[in-house]
Amino acid sequence: MSKSKQQRETVLAGRPLEYEVRRSEDATEPRIDIDIQGVQVILPEDSEESPDEILRDNLNWVLSKKRKYDSFRERAPDRVFAPGETFPYLGEDHEIVVEPRPAHEVSEEEIHLRQSAIDQSSLQQVLENFYRTRAREYLSDRVDYFASEIDVEYDNIELRNQRTRWGSCSTNGILSFNWRLIMAPPETIDYVVVHELAHLIESEHNQEFWRIVGEFLPDYKKHADWLDENSVELIFSEDDL
Repeated sequence: MSKSKQQRETVLAGRPLEYEVRRSEDATEPRIDIDIQGVQVILPEDSEESPDEILRDNLNWVLSKKRKYDSFRERAPDRVFAPGETFPYLGEDHEIVVEPRPAHEVSEEEIHLRQSAIDQSSLQQVLENFYRTRAREYLSDRVDYFASEIDVEYDNIELRNQRTRWGSCSTNGILSFNWRLIMAPPETIDYVVVHELAHLIESEHNQEFWRIVGEFLPDYKKHADWLDENSVELIFSEDDL
C-alpha cells in the first residue's frame, strides 16, 4: 500500500529533473520507476536513503529510460473514440462497432459495443469498461493456470490504473495488473503473469528469479523485449500521457 507522495527536483548530468518520491508499505528496498508520465523513487516506509543519491547512483540507466519514454510520447497513437476506429485486443487490431445489442462482444476482427450503454455514457468510457471486464476474466484464467503450474498460491487479483507499469506482487500475495494488458499479445500477458507469480517465490530480480521465469516461459526474454519496445501501443488515451 502506498502512503505519502512528494514532488522534488534534482539535477542529473547538468539538467533539471522533476520526480516524485513515494513511500510504500510493500517496498522492501528502494527502487526507481520510470514511465511515460515521469520518474518515481519508491522507498520503504522506514528508509533513510536520499532519493537524489539513488538517482545519481543510477544516472546512466535513469537518463536512458527517460529518453526512451520521451520518445514514446512522440510515438503515442492518436486514439479517436468513434465507430470504425481500430483498437488493439489481445495483440490484434479490432474495429469498433456500435450497434443495438443485448451485450458487448468481441469477434475475430471487431469489438461490438452496446449502443444503449454508450448513449448513457461515452464510447471511451464504455470501451474502457469493456477492456477492464475482459482483462479481469482473461488474467484470472491465466493466473490460475500458471499458479497451478508453478505450484504457488496467491491471495487476490487487482486491476490497477498504473499507466505503463504492467504488474506487481505484494508481500501478502496480492497480484496487481494494469488493465491495458488486455491490448497486448497473449504471450506478453503470460510473461507478466509468470513474472509476478515468480515473485511469490523470490522477491528480488536475481538469478534464481529469472531461472523460475525461464522454467515456465523459456522464451520470456522475447516477450519482455516486446513489452519494453512496444508498450507505447498499449496507450489507451491521451490521459495516459
